[in-house]
Amino acid sequence: MFLSRRATQAEYFDSPHLPKAEIIEFYRSLASANRLFMFAEPFQRTLPALLTPERSSQVSILDLGAGDGSLGKVLSGWAAKRGWTWRITDLDVSFDALALNPGGRNVGGSVLALPFRDASFDLVIASQMTHHLDDAQVVQHLREAWRVTRGWILVSDLHRNFALYCSVWLLCRLHNFPKAFFRDAVLSVQRAWRVRELQSLAERAGIEAARTRLYFGARVLLQAQKQKSVAADASRR
Repeated sequence: MFLSRRATQAEYFDSPHLPKAEIIEFYRSLASANRLFMFAEPFQRTLPALLTPERSSQVSILDLGAGDGSLGKVLSGWAAKRGWTWRITDLDVSFDALALNPGGRNVGGSVLALPFRDASFDLVIASQMTHHLDDAQVVQHLREAWRVTRGWILVSDLHRNFALYCSVWLLCRLHNFPKAFFRDAVLSVQRAWRVRELQSLAERAGIEAARTRLYFGARVLLQAQKQKSVAADASRR
């Protein structure tokens, strides 16, 4: 049945050898699509609820698969309006994508082997990146995210369902996005998640504190607090 299982076909823009002009065009189209789908909203709504007001004021965040750093720019600007300082480090495997964010804290690297020490960040986030990986890679990606956070991880990704597929298809047609971007956009929904799938992979990664939930029907959110997990382990000893 259509969408009953995740698609395994790789997306075109996951290729490591794309012309720079295509990469620039891709991120221009992605910026438009992200605005339409309010890609930063799950983080703006969820992160302040996870953190106390005191802890929200000074936060170090690692954004995995950050691309051109758009999410970090939106979040840091949004936090600044509230008097908070959110120091965001953008990590991506594509140096060409990071080059589109010349003023950011950019780090080239793989989400499967993060070049950071344990507990390096208050928060580790990922937005619509995890569906680009296969299941085994997701387990490793989550292990690494869990290793380098000292507080929370929050993963926001697409929810695989027919209504979202149709919405993405229609919006891409109405906004006349390039064909390659159009194909990848609908394929992203086909590669996306159901709640139980992502929860199961988090458990395989050893993140017992993980909680995965459906977010307004269009996204799946996975969150876990390391401090709570450590405290629970200590209480059992």
